[in-house]
Amino acid sequence: MARKDLLKGLMEGNAKAAPSPAPRAAKGAIGAVSQSIAELRTRSLTEVPADMIDTAGLVDRLDPDDDLEAMIASIRDYGQQVPVLLRHSPNEEGRYEVVYGRRRVAALRALGQPVRAMIRDLKDRDLIIAQGQENTARKELSFIEKANFARQMVELGFERKIICDALHIDKTVISRMLKVTEDIPAPVIRAIGAAPSVGRDRWLALAERMAGQSKNALALAVGETSDKRFDAVFRALAPEKAPSPAPPKLTGVNGRSLGQVTRSEQKITLVLERAKSGDFGDWLAENIERIHRDYIEGSGE
Repeated sequence: MARKDLLKGLMEGNAKAAPSPAPRAAKGAIGAVSQSIAELRTRSLTEVPADMIDTAGLVDRLDPDDDLEAMIASIRDYGQQVPVLLRHSPNEEGRYEVVYGRRRVAALRALGQPVRAMIRDLKDRDLIIAQGQENTARKELSFIEKANFARQMVELGFERKIICDALHIDKTVISRMLKVTEDIPAPVIRAIGAAPSVGRDRWLALAERMAGQSKNALALAVGETSDKRFDAVFRALAPEKAPSPAPPKLTGVNGRSLGQVTRSEQKITLVLERAKSGDFGDWLAENIERIHRDYIEGSGE
């Protein structure tokens, strides 16, 4: 089975994940019944006490407690509508680990209710890929959360192709994600949080501003929400604008300062300071038509 179809296979209850596959030698009515029982067990849901479930896989959410109270209220009112996916713990007999559905497990634990779950036998590698695919399918993770997930997969030795399959993202996007997580230190990313309204381009821009300023950035990540914390860091690290050059001076006879001149594509502005130019400004204004006529005649226009 292709890795990109792993999540689909888990949901459909493929034969590899079945806890008790039907013997191939069984035939006829008995074989059919055995096969039906195996499929039923594969697709069935199990109620598991929440205190028997441990976390596993990678950190996918930077703000794990966001909206937890809302989820608790929803489950309290309507029950658990969507099952979670668990695997048998490889470390302790009788315990389970979350493949996906961590917030649902946390909400049910807070309510003291059992967790409705599908249970599969998964290796660590397949657990992480399934976690990535489920997160992508929900479309709830922000850009930086997906980037942080990709970074963790790289640190665990996953190939780029597998990371692309897990997150359903092409290599170009993965490269940009990893650039952000390489240029922005992990403590700064955690301090900012998920920043759900901040997309790829602004994170890349922040990465460019981050050079040599990670300590300052960590102290700057202050705000009520992660979006506001991002904005605070982004604004504070904006490059300083170079001071505008002083306007050229207007000089008269013997280098006497009369004022200033500024030029742009649309206009030329003369500023005559009365203290320096005396009545010359008034004379210029009164004789501008004659001066302009002399200019036209001299230029041959």
